Amino acid sequence: MITHIVLFKLKDAAPAVILKTRDVLLNMKGKIPVLKHLEVGTDVLRSERSYDLALVSRFDSLADLKVYQEHPVHQEVLKYMAGVREHSAAVDFEGRG
Repeated sequence: MITHIVLFKLKDAAPAVILKTRDVLLNMKGKIPVLKHLEVGTDVLRSERSYDLALVSRFDSLADLKVYQEHPVHQEVLKYMAGVREHSAAVDFEGRG
């Protein structure tokens, strides 16, 4: 099992923008067959070091993660995110689900 985590800091961290972005990310659910788990959370602490959103997704293999990254639905999300994100950080790791 591969877990893919991405943290997003948005250019505009207004609550409405954060919620819209969360919805855009969650919209992938059920549309990409290799995507086994999708969770999106919004930061509740709002500290100086906090990111605004976290995406957690899981895949059966690295090959499936690659399929996800190239899938047209994910590509559309990437286009949206390019316009709203200030910074992102990611980690991908292998482990038991």
